[in-house]
Amino acid sequence: MPDAWRWLSGSALPAISARPAIEKLLVANRGEIACRVLTTAKRLGIPTIAIFSEADRHSRHVAMADEAYCIGPAAARESYLRSDRILEVAARTGATAVHPGYGFLSENSAFAGACQEQGIAFVGPPASAILAMGDKSEAKALMSSAQVPVVPGYHGEDQAEHRLQEEAERVGYPLLVKAVMGGGGKGMKLAQEPSQFLDALHSAKREALAGFGDDRVLLERFIRRPRHIEVQVFADAHGNVVYLFERDCSVQRRHQKVIEEAPAPGITPEFRRSIGEAAVAAARAVGYQNAGTVEFIVDVDSGGSSGQPQGFFFMEMNTRLQVVEHPVSEAITGVDLVEWQLRVAAVEPLPVQQEELEIRGHAFEARLYAEDPVNNFLPAGGRRLASICRVLRWSVPANAVFFQDGPLRVDSGVQRGDLVGVNYDPMIAKVICTGPDRATALASLHNALQQLQVSGLPTNTEFLKRITQNREFQEASLGPSCHFPGSVRPLDSGLEDSVLALAALVFQQTAMRRAQEAVQGSPWQRLRGEMGAQGAPPCCIAGDKINNHTARIAALDAAQHELAVSRSRDGSMQVSSATSVAVTGVELGEDSVCAEAAHGLKGTVATVHCRRPVVRKWLRSGVSSQQAGTVVTPMPGRIVLVSQGTTVEEGEALVVVEAMKMEHTVRAPCNGTVAELHSFVDAQVEDGHVLAVVVPLEAAAATA
Repeated sequence: MPDAWRWLSGSALPAISARPAIEKLLVANRGEIACRVLTTAKRLGIPTIAIFSEADRHSRHVAMADEAYCIGPAAARESYLRSDRILEVAARTGATAVHPGYGFLSENSAFAGACQEQGIAFVGPPASAILAMGDKSEAKALMSSAQVPVVPGYHGEDQAEHRLQEEAERVGYPLLVKAVMGGGGKGMKLAQEPSQFLDALHSAKREALAGFGDDRVLLERFIRRPRHIEVQVFADAHGNVVYLFERDCSVQRRHQKVIEEAPAPGITPEFRRSIGEAAVAAARAVGYQNAGTVEFIVDVDSGGSSGQPQGFFFMEMNTRLQVVEHPVSEAITGVDLVEWQLRVAAVEPLPVQQEELEIRGHAFEARLYAEDPVNNFLPAGGRRLASICRVLRWSVPANAVFFQDGPLRVDSGVQRGDLVGVNYDPMIAKVICTGPDRATALASLHNALQQLQVSGLPTNTEFLKRITQNREFQEASLGPSCHFPGSVRPLDSGLEDSVLALAALVFQQTAMRRAQEAVQGSPWQRLRGEMGAQGAPPCCIAGDKINNHTARIAALDAAQHELAVSRSRDGSMQVSSATSVAVTGVELGEDSVCAEAAHGLKGTVATVHCRRPVVRKWLRSGVSSQQAGTVVTPMPGRIVLVSQGTTVEEGEALVVVEAMKMEHTVRAPCNGTVAELHSFVDAQVEDGHVLAVVVPLEAAAATA
């Protein structure tokens, strides 16, 4: 065995050879988690069934399964949330077990109960446990009775607005307003002071109703310096419960995790045992079975001068296989959690006792999303901008393994050519790196992200790389900086002139290829004829939120291209710099460009995503998003609230747009009068849609 792998061997867990007593498994999910479950089922020799919506007909999970059935249109409520259609497929195909994955119906107690009624094993906890832990108020009461510490707050049944305001004053500010049935940051709003409470309450209730069909909320004290530590637990039908240690998930955006690690850094063995035993007590309190995660808020300030965390509070229990985090627990324990899930669902006992489990090395995981960190991490998907939201290139490091243990693991349901839209979660992949210690594992993660190639749509790759290089994170100095606001700043113009020159040539040669297909004769002659004496038309390339680049091809012949590259700042026409770049030997392939430019740059593949800005119809008509009073939606979604006021103040909420079951508030750009309103509740809007036009007070006064 290579030395690099000795730390992974540890004390081997008991081998399990027999196949679980499951005749056929239906995976009631899509994308990455469906692929993950199908991989383990295939290894165990269990026949599998996939379901898919019309949008996922050609998806990876469909190809992986032995059988696959369409259950409806793209919208989740018409497909993946239709438990009746899923159970119909299960009955028709003879499935004896259903794995719900995460999201969709995974924590739906009615679905779990319906499976049980039809004699189908639900690969998850009993419906009663889902119901108890799904109601956060009931869960807090159960935890208190089980001596598990909970965050001070209000978890009562009285939801009258005046009662909630009174309880908020008692709990104190800042406080969190949280949906009783919430999770994943949905239905969670922060009120820093009393004046913000009603806005937070109303927004949390709307999100809760849209996402869970239940608008009840609870109130919790907001821990100013928190760490988010969660414990992986597993229970069987024979009364055995173990914890597979903890994960630190403090790095978040929009209250959703983006980087996880296991074990949690900087805690003592005594703290680890204490929080693990509390998680086991939580599982026993509800008669839990199968995989689950008990989430705790750890108060950093409670550690005093020692720096060691002491106080921890129960936050919630996820009654399913945890979305992204479970691979890091697998990496440090050597356990295939999905295999354990299937065996427990087949009424097998857990294969090990608590004392047989041990931590082996350290693991990190990064969640790669199709989102724009500069634009408040809004999802990048959209129907109208399909060409921008399609995965044009997807390449992982050569040493990566998929859905299984290894130094570099990638879990992804995305393939090249897939369209990342607004119907489902915009996650592209999970990148998991393991090492003998924290520093080695973190360096491996940074290296893997450096080698990763994804283009065609905005992603958070650069944001993740910057986190791995953050000094505080490297030193495990977690606390209020765990959201890394500084890592969201857009890059300065980091693209080299040679890269911009190559991008411009790709655009030009692609256009000439199309021209050659459309007309007879040489496209070079046609292009030169159009250019006349003025030279080639400029090729504008969008950089980021603050940089635009323009490359003008000054001379064209078969051997060499001379390009003048200029840069403008803040979207203005003022050129801040201009250089000349010579490019020779251009060969344009299907997914790469090979050339020599500037200082010998050659063989540049599509690791940089450049695009030519398209002038939208409403921009051509003179209604510009840069215009002071024009308000546009930053992303596709559904309008859930429209202000009824005719006069507004700068920063006041005008329209609330819901996407991915989360709300995004669009605010007034200035003090003024609402002259035009192009919004109504329940309308579906696309990226860039003009929601309203606000006439500034000065302009209104001038025309009065």
